[in-house]
Amino acid sequence: MAEPMKQFEVHTIVPLNVAGLDVSITNSTVWMAISATVLAGFFTLAFARPSVVPSRAQSVGELLFSLIDDLAHSIIGHESKSFMPLVFSLFGFIATMNLLGMFVVPFTPTSQLAVTATLAMLTIAIVVVVGFWKNGFGFFKLFVPSGVPIALLPLMVPIEIISFLVRPLTLALRLFGNMLGGHVVLNIFGSFVVSLGLLGLAGGVATLGFLGAGVALGSVVALLALEFIVAFLQAFVFAALTCVYLNDVVNLHSH
Repeated sequence: MAEPMKQFEVHTIVPLNVAGLDVSITNSTVWMAISATVLAGFFTLAFARPSVVPSRAQSVGELLFSLIDDLAHSIIGHESKSFMPLVFSLFGFIATMNLLGMFVVPFTPTSQLAVTATLAMLTIAIVVVVGFWKNGFGFFKLFVPSGVPIALLPLMVPIEIISFLVRPLTLALRLFGNMLGGHVVLNIFGSFVVSLGLLGLAGGVATLGFLGAGVALGSVVALLALEFIVAFLQAFVFAALTCVYLNDVVNLHSH
């Protein structure tokens, strides 16, 4: 059986060292760059010549933009337009990496915790910057829930601070765990198809291996369909949570 974790190994392609810092180009950075290029290329072609009667690419692009625009507006409110470039870029980049990993790429960057953690920390850092920009030191009101009795504040404030600090961790682990787990399961069931099929070639009672291989193949098809949904859904969830966190600081007066 093939090693299910081998597909997640990071390999150095171009070793680079700058001032003692390892900035080597790996398969992970290459596929992230390809994903960004594919995303930018798609929307460039889709809207290069916008038409009243949209092409298929333009229709898909408009549908995706409208989906995230409606999401951001429903969560953040009238100021959502200011944050659409960030939210839509995160959604598009993550979705492209996830889907390329399902279609053609033998390596999915979002199956690396370092990648998802970087995206999560970048998102939370922007939330903090926006919080101070919009509210100044009033940003700290975020950790003081409204309507809580003063006697409970010494308990609630630390809980709110801890809850805020674990946001990047939960953002990173949710995306990483779903992509890693899905690919591992697909690899394992795919290995069952091959091993049971080879067993069936032995003949005799071992022919039942073909039956097992058929069941495993059906499972792979079902899991593959589910993984495509998960790949898109996880990008959507990341965008939705980004909107929730931005709403907390943009509309802090109603917190």
